[in-house]
Amino acid sequence: MHIPIKRSKDNQILGGVIAGFCEQYDWNPAIGRVLYVVLSMTPMFPGIIVYLILLLLMEKPDED
Repeated sequence: MHIPIKRSKDNQILGGVIAGFCEQYDWNPAIGRVLYVVLSMTPMFPGIIVYLILLLLMEKPDED
């Protein structure tokens, strides 16, 4: 099972998960990262667990 969104190859800090979503939907990766960190600080959003699950489920970036 995987998500048909690829992780970012060029714009990654840890695994390229947030940048991959931002590239897919034409968002600014910096804003996406800030929003993710803010959401991760709320008690109802388990940010690290969600990030690790997405890291495993998203497709790897193409190797050029």
